[in-house]
Amino acid sequence: MRALQYTTFGQPPEIVDVEKPVPGPGQVLVRVTAAGICHSDEFVMSLPEEVYRGAGYPLPLTLGHEGAGTVAELGEGVTEFAVGDAVAVYGPWGCGHCHRCAEGKENYCANATAEGIFPPGLGAPGAMAEYLLVDDPRHLIPLDGLDPVENVSLTDAGLTPYHAIKQSAAKLGAGTYAVVIGVGGLGHVGVRILKAITGATVIALDVSEDKLALAKEVGADHTLLSNEDAIAAVREITGGLGADAVFDFVGANPTMAMATGMASVEADVTIVGIGGGTMQLAFQQVPFDAAVRMPYWGSRAELMEVLDLARRGQIGVEVERFSLEDGPEAYRRLHEGSIRGRAVLVP
Repeated sequence: MRALQYTTFGQPPEIVDVEKPVPGPGQVLVRVTAAGICHSDEFVMSLPEEVYRGAGYPLPLTLGHEGAGTVAELGEGVTEFAVGDAVAVYGPWGCGHCHRCAEGKENYCANATAEGIFPPGLGAPGAMAEYLLVDDPRHLIPLDGLDPVENVSLTDAGLTPYHAIKQSAAKLGAGTYAVVIGVGGLGHVGVRILKAITGATVIALDVSEDKLALAKEVGADHTLLSNEDAIAAVREITGGLGADAVFDFVGANPTMAMATGMASVEADVTIVGIGGGTMQLAFQQVPFDAAVRMPYWGSRAELMEVLDLARRGQIGVEVERFSLEDGPEAYRRLHEGSIRGRAVLVP
């Protein structure tokens, strides 16, 4: 079968032919109908060789941690699904037996590292192929009528901001303000989620006028260029108080400094992006009693909630489609920042 793999350090991914997987006991083989592209893939492929190997990633690596498809084959003992069922893949695979996994929070599994368990596309063979081997049926969620191409990115680009925002929802009633920094693949979905599940006025920031236009389309109440004037502009909009929650979907040094600068007393500052930045925490540099969080992905139950929101038409993802063979071009455009929303490969 064809697959898009990272094969050589420092080089773009390429299309290769690999063996079609065979499901063993308790496993499920999924015929992939859509696979999303993410900046996390770029982050992994940008790692120095010693860091990459130290993290336990294999080379070559089939990319793709956002996947959807139809059940093609069932391993021995699997009864939860039938061949032909349309499913989305829950990506942050865990051990299944620790306390957090028992709560469905496999994104925070206590044993995954020690047991060598990796998410698809981020260590295990991913969804950018004609078929994906899923280790356990609990990592499949029925699509129940959702279009796989339009919704595959909800497995990360929806789940990750939903998990981040849900933690702050109690602070975001009517009359409050939430800031979204970076209106890319995750950030534009974050705007939609904020409008769907909170009463906050949403302020979106980006360096791109095109992405600010997208932010307006998906519901942002205010849009601002992410520059040296942004903190003062947010303070003006919020009556000098600052935002009750700030979600940084970039995670670079300038945006992390900006996030604390525009937060109010008792605010939540949530760093979602993995832009390689660091934050200086010191007295009077962070608002009193503010909380800084760095969440990761989300739980299986939260993915079900995200898909429910999509079925009700409350959230969605702006998608650009590419063939599997055009995957390298999609990554090139992701790197230059010209993807509108999320890129999706359709094998």
